[in-house]
Amino acid sequence: MGTADQPLSAQLAVSDFELFGLTQQFALERAALDLRWKELQRQAHPDKFASQGAAAQRVAMQWSVRINEAYQRLKDPLRRAAYLCELGGVPIQAENNTAMPAAFLMQQMQWREALDEAQDAAALQSLYEEVKASKRDALARCEQCLDHSHDVKQAAQEVRALMFIERFAHDLENRIDLFDTH
Repeated sequence: MGTADQPLSAQLAVSDFELFGLTQQFALERAALDLRWKELQRQAHPDKFASQGAAAQRVAMQWSVRINEAYQRLKDPLRRAAYLCELGGVPIQAENNTAMPAAFLMQQMQWREALDEAQDAAALQSLYEEVKASKRDALARCEQCLDHSHDVKQAAQEVRALMFIERFAHDLENRIDLFDTH
């Protein structure tokens, strides 16, 4: 749970990557992340500190919460990319910055129309495959921007695009679910 010579607030304030002992980059091995999360949770479990009193258990609980928050952020590629942008000094600000390239907005409109016009499972599945491919491509561009060209501003643009894609994918999945239940 950190080093004894650091105050708890400093220990809790390290980046998620530092907390997990990972290189600060977009690409990561999910199995290594999962393994490290389990190790950290074992170390910080409040029951391990029962004999040390309520204060030690509260500190352990804070650590446990911090570890879980970091894990949730790191395991999700979209959240990880947004976090890396923030660490790079370029917050996503999706609620204030919705400017997107015209071609991307046209794609979104075409997808919406295709969703509205889909009459069968095959049409929905085809659209779903297209959206999945677009998401994979956007994630690859995020990795390129963050890990290779170190273009955080472009990565932030990709993250905002991914947020649109995720929202549409969610709407599409809901429509597929409705179609499957009828």
